[in-house]
Amino acid sequence: MPSIAIITGSNGLIGSEAVRFFAAKGMTTVGIDNDMRSQFFGDGASTRWNRRALEQEIPDYEHLDMDIRDESAMERAFKRYGKDVAVVIHCAAQPSHDWAASDPFTDFTVNANGTLVLLEMTRRHCPNAVFIFTSTNKVYGDRPNTLPLIETETRWEIDQAHAYYAHGIDEGMSIDDCKHSLFGVSKASADLMVQEYGRYFDMPTACFRGGCLTGPAHSGAELHGFLSYLMLCAVTGKPYTVFGYQGKQVRDNIHSYDLVNALWHFYKSPRVAEVYNMGGGRQSNCSMREAIAICEKLTGKPMSWRYDESNRIGDHIWWISDTRRFQAHHPDWSYRYDLNTILKEIHDAAQERQR
Repeated sequence: MPSIAIITGSNGLIGSEAVRFFAAKGMTTVGIDNDMRSQFFGDGASTRWNRRALEQEIPDYEHLDMDIRDESAMERAFKRYGKDVAVVIHCAAQPSHDWAASDPFTDFTVNANGTLVLLEMTRRHCPNAVFIFTSTNKVYGDRPNTLPLIETETRWEIDQAHAYYAHGIDEGMSIDDCKHSLFGVSKASADLMVQEYGRYFDMPTACFRGGCLTGPAHSGAELHGFLSYLMLCAVTGKPYTVFGYQGKQVRDNIHSYDLVNALWHFYKSPRVAEVYNMGGGRQSNCSMREAIAICEKLTGKPMSWRYDESNRIGDHIWWISDTRRFQAHHPDWSYRYDLNTILKEIHDAAQERQR
């Protein structure tokens, strides 16, 4: 039986969590990552430390320092493992709104073209493998900002009379006729291609449209990695900038373990061309102001932060994921982490890393 998991972006937050999780399940893990995160966000966001940790922790882990856009390199890799590949977990990405606008060609080729290369290599060499794509809720653009939102003392909140109030936003929201940011467009292109390969070629594929994915393995940077970078600033005293919406914009936050556990459940019971909104839902969400308050409580000192009235293009004022579709398909899956547990773990890891 095939037992290889190919994981792109394997040095990053979700990729490294997936390597550890699937290796613990007895699978051989092959990581693909060329540390482009350091090119995007500087040496401080490099994931080299995580690669070293994986190579030390997992005896049979194999790392491929390759670019997912390189068709020849991907052809060699997939041809080498062939039909022994049971699952492809695609986490590699350019993940920032702001960075995408500075270099649209790189953003699109990494997010869209890179995904196409991986899909085609999977179809050619291991067509029965489950293909899982870590997409994003940014495929919905700024359409969530048209919802009936109410400003409270510490957050924006949706009107309690609205259908989304109890459980959050479901997969039925349109992705059309709104502003996405160039990043949102490149990820939406990849998302649609993953769906199409599933439907057109009858391949088991899924797009997990994540909210804020977080955890202690995140190499947070100002342009990406909200909770991780916020906690890093709280621990070190580095100034933090809040962009727009009075700092009351709401995000739901899911721990990397809970997301990867969901990916495992889909791998064990796959479907064709599925789409899932995946985040912390109503059990794990906060505004920027609320997150700052929790960070200050954990560190025991006030944060140095300032407010910039300019919100990021395509940013959401309020986002909470409705995960009931996934839970209905995979009822054995459940959350392990809530917001306070997530932040405590990130805090402890940030302190340890500083030491």
